[in-house]
Amino acid sequence: MRVRPRLWIVPVLTVLVAVAAALPAFSRPGAGEDHRVGAVAPTKAADAGRPVARDVVLAVHGGAGTALRRETTDPRKEKAYRDGLADALKAGRRVLRDGGDSVAAVEAAVRVLEDNELFNAGRGAVFTEDAGHELDASIMRGSDLAAGAVAGVRSVRNPVSAARLVMEKTKHVMLAGEGADDFAARNGLPTVTQDYYWTQRRWDELVKAKNFLKGPKAEKATKGGKGTGAVREEITGTVGAVAVDRDRDLAAATSTGGMTNKMAGRVGDSPVVGAGTYAKNGTVAASATGHGEVFIRGAATATISHLIEFGGRDVASAAYEVVVGRLPRLGGTGGVIALGHEGTLAAPHSSEGMVYGYLTEDGDIVTRLFPDESSSDG
Repeated sequence: MRVRPRLWIVPVLTVLVAVAAALPAFSRPGAGEDHRVGAVAPTKAADAGRPVARDVVLAVHGGAGTALRRETTDPRKEKAYRDGLADALKAGRRVLRDGGDSVAAVEAAVRVLEDNELFNAGRGAVFTEDAGHELDASIMRGSDLAAGAVAGVRSVRNPVSAARLVMEKTKHVMLAGEGADDFAARNGLPTVTQDYYWTQRRWDELVKAKNFLKGPKAEKATKGGKGTGAVREEITGTVGAVAVDRDRDLAAATSTGGMTNKMAGRVGDSPVVGAGTYAKNGTVAASATGHGEVFIRGAATATISHLIEFGGRDVASAAYEVVVGRLPRLGGTGGVIALGHEGTLAAPHSSEGMVYGYLTEDGDIVTRLFPDESSSDG
């Protein structure tokens, strides 16, 4: 009996192959799920997973949140942000040019940001629900994974320096509350009273947050995981720095006043190693900003390092996958600056905006405030 050729098999097989090839793109984290609820206006699609710059030795950020817009930002405000970021980069540049290491560079840069009331760290920190200030900070050295952190300090002028003292002068990683304040004072760090941190801007934000809680949207916002004072903040103001020195050693540091109207005693991701801060030679130095609880639950900065070390990813794609592909699915947004030992810098964010700047090996300083400045140079 003669077998008739089944000509229909060829087109059917062609369709099946095409479908099979498309499936990984839909299942891969960060590929088909970047724009789910919570991933608000992330890094431009054309630049997804690409570096923003190369040959970088130091980078800083000043927080993430609702984007600053050219058309609505007062020129004086724009200048204040750019000058604040540039001053921090210049402080770190002086350290590196004088032969200092990456740890000293990130500490110097973050100290400048802590002293600038424009940012939510040190002077200018946000208020807790009881109208106080509780500050958190951490620092990490990539060469040996040494780290130090302080949480809930109330009288340290520069929490990042207290974090470095914990790393270098104790066998611990984190000290909290009164014990951390006392430790910093005993070791000669300048102390301040609570009114040092006070600014009119932050007080107004606290009042706004408390008024919001009295309104009809409060219950919905709280159930949505947006915290006790869910008011859209332009830029959260958490600060951080990452650096690589002449020995190619990495370091990272982060400092914050937390969330406006946060519960007294609340600790976010900034002092948590592997969440808000991480540095490991050969992978990445990273500092995060955003919804702290989500960055803790997602082990954000450590996961970036693990994707590079164990997943064979590059710095930019690893950072993008975590910040834009994974964390929004946990219910929060934010951003990260991530620096590789070869000088590749990534700055992905799932929030509308993030302010940051960087210093190149040639000494050039670049600051980026507006969304249209976040395109890739790499």
